[in-house]
Amino acid sequence: MSISLGVRRALQQCAQPDSTFAMLAMDQRGSLLKAINPDNPASVPRTDVLALKRAVIGALSPHASATLMDVEYGYGTCVASGALSGQSGLLLALEKSGYDGDPTERRTKLLDDWSVGHSRRAGATGIKLLVYYHPDAPNAADQEGLVREVAQQCAEWDLPLFLEPLHYSIDANVKTLPNAERRRVVVETARRLTPLGATVLKAEFPVDVKQTQDQDEWAAACAELSAASVTPWVLLSAGVDFDIFLQQVRVACTAGASGVLCGRAVWKESVPLAGEARTEFLATTAVDRFRRIAALVSETARPYTDFYPVSTGETAAS
Repeated sequence: MSISLGVRRALQQCAQPDSTFAMLAMDQRGSLLKAINPDNPASVPRTDVLALKRAVIGALSPHASATLMDVEYGYGTCVASGALSGQSGLLLALEKSGYDGDPTERRTKLLDDWSVGHSRRAGATGIKLLVYYHPDAPNAADQEGLVREVAQQCAEWDLPLFLEPLHYSIDANVKTLPNAERRRVVVETARRLTPLGATVLKAEFPVDVKQTQDQDEWAAACAELSAASVTPWVLLSAGVDFDIFLQQVRVACTAGASGVLCGRAVWKESVPLAGEARTEFLATTAVDRFRRIAALVSETARPYTDFYPVSTGETAAS
């Protein structure tokens, strides 16, 4: 696959020196408000959210190859305060938090008054687009069209697109997909969406580890996902506990993943903490967790450059 020199340079800025990804996610909005105050998310003071963003990103971005943030809460305060490491790539989320439509036919909506161009001018080295997607949903074609549209905008601005599809049930009577169906949906989603212009796939673990602890099954599903994706893919953490996520990382990367873009598995316990307790947790436990993840990625992951080898034309352009 070919990419522009601008996209190649941006990927270099988002990756570790060995061309694997150890990226931090702190772009949560609605889910973060719920985590801070489950009973009344709307009552959470904006200042509390900003303080948490600064604390997490200040502690962890120096250890991450890139940091994913939102523009509503994270970007301004973390750049202005210096919490975001100057050595960390910057991914900005383009979608609104949550979804529109019926829960069985979810529609992703883009931020108002923000664009890929705004992100580039803000210093982003990548765009993240979350799309709720089920290959059998009536609106699957519309969601595919959105991916194409954003991918084209990213190409015009020479920014890589980190595409994050999230599966859901299209049966109102089924909340959690059985593992065989989850695996089919996650793999088929990669097969359909990655050719539409994504640069890197931010993928869910293809099986629900609560339904199976068989790591041979995990590995087979991850290998199937690797075969379906035409782009490098990185694993999201989905809020699982750290020890489980570390196992998932080893399995996924051994099966072909190029790293991680993870958040809550590393820092979620800091949410209810305050003051020195939060600072201490992030500086010790969370940093240790992220370093362990990054080292494991370097040990086991597939470099993204396997997908994007340097062409003779690019070398000649220099």
